[in-house]
Amino acid sequence: MNEIYRYGGARTLVELHERHLRELFGVWRRAASAGVALPETEDPAYASYEALLAHVLGCAARYLVWICESLGLPAPALETRPAPEGFAVRAAGYLEEILAAWDGPLTGITEEQACAVAYPSNWSTPYCVDAMLEHAVMHPIRHAHQLRRLLER
Repeated sequence: MNEIYRYGGARTLVELHERHLRELFGVWRRAASAGVALPETEDPAYASYEALLAHVLGCAARYLVWICESLGLPAPALETRPAPEGFAVRAAGYLEEILAAWDGPLTGITEEQACAVAYPSNWSTPYCVDAMLEHAVMHPIRHAHQLRRLLER
C-alpha cells in the first residue's frame, strides 16, 4: 500500500476497500464451496456464484475508473464488466489486478477534491469522490454479510 496520501481519508478508504474485497473473496469461496443457494431473483448478479463475484469485482473496477474520470486523472485500463462464465478460475488474479490499480491514483488528491464537488454516478445519483469511496467500501461488505447469512442457515 502506498504510504503517502495528501488526503488521509482517501488512504483510509482505499485500505478499507482492499480489506473488505479480500474478506468478501474468502466468504464467497466458503459459500460457493458449501453450495448454499443464492437468493432467487431476476438480478443477473445472482445468476451464479461466478456472476456474483464478477459483479462485485467489476464494480470495484468501475468505481475507480469513475473516480479517476471525475477528477480528470488517468483512469487505469481495467476490465470493468468481466464475463461470469469461467470467472472463478481467474478471479484471484483479477482481484489482485484491481487492488494494484487502486493503490496509487488517489495519492495526490486533496480533501477538497474529494468532498467539494458531486458528479453524476454511473446510475445517475450524484456522489462526491469521498462518498463514492465509502460506497466502494460498503459494496463488498454488504455482499459478504449476505453470504454469511446464507451460510448460517
